[in-house]
Amino acid sequence: MKPITQEKDRLGFIGIGYMGRPIARRLLESGFSLTAYDRDHTKAEELARYGGAVTQSVAELSSSCNVVLSCLPSDAAVLDTYRGPNGVFAHEHPGSVVIDMSTVYPETSQELSRLGAERGVEVLDVTISGSTPTAENGLLTLFGGGSKERFDSAESIFRVIAKNYFHLGPSGSGATMKLVVNALLGIGMQAIAEAVALGEKAGLDRNRLLDVLSQTAVVAPAHAGKLQRAKKSDYSPQFPIRLMNKDFGLIFNLAAAVGARMPAASAAFEINARQSDEGAEQDFSAVILQMEKQAHLDSTDNSGLESVREKAGKS
Repeated sequence: MKPITQEKDRLGFIGIGYMGRPIARRLLESGFSLTAYDRDHTKAEELARYGGAVTQSVAELSSSCNVVLSCLPSDAAVLDTYRGPNGVFAHEHPGSVVIDMSTVYPETSQELSRLGAERGVEVLDVTISGSTPTAENGLLTLFGGGSKERFDSAESIFRVIAKNYFHLGPSGSGATMKLVVNALLGIGMQAIAEAVALGEKAGLDRNRLLDVLSQTAVVAPAHAGKLQRAKKSDYSPQFPIRLMNKDFGLIFNLAAAVGARMPAASAAFEINARQSDEGAEQDFSAVILQMEKQAHLDSTDNSGLESVREKAGKS
């Protein structure tokens, strides 16, 4: 199978959002020809400064590109983009390749693969692990589902945007692995938020607590940066909490389908949902704020340590 190359292939990229924008930019800067589309045309137009072309429709993009990538926010958005008379498959040429990088339910990826096969188009589900800064630096981790041969042929794309990329199995495997990883991501962030609230309530200095905790072996790299941003009260979205909540829904659907119990994920989802209900567009690490709120904390609350010491002295 012929590899995808900068010289011979033209990429189309659908979904220029938090992750799509830096991924598309890196592909352009590496020498790929790329046409961008987003329902918000101003987002796609941002790529023009890096040499990207902009199109006004999915149909136009699909008919002019032989490799289509997408990074979309939901299953419904993915299906709407690919199905129907105005969708990708109605206009993509046989022999083309689709690489969907959206976080969706595995059955959605399998449906795309089936629809693509009917048109002679090969579909890979290649999901993303990493935040916006990780994408900007080309250090993502990718999980692939679909043909191993086709996955290998797209290495020229993957090595530009990712530090690691893995083929997991047939169609839907990449989507499944992403849900496994995001279950751990969401649960881990909630565990950290509880620990932070505990330390603050016990009287530790908040900034010192966050700084030291971020340097311990028990905090994953994906979470360590969140603690440094929390020191500055920076919860601007790198991975929006609304998307984490959406992913929890997919995780629970998968767990129900395979008969897996997820008690820790259920608890984490409850806190995520409460913070998300606050209404602001925040990073998923804002669960720290929710736990501090539930603990009735503010940054100057140092009463906890004295209370702990008093109880220790009486025992």
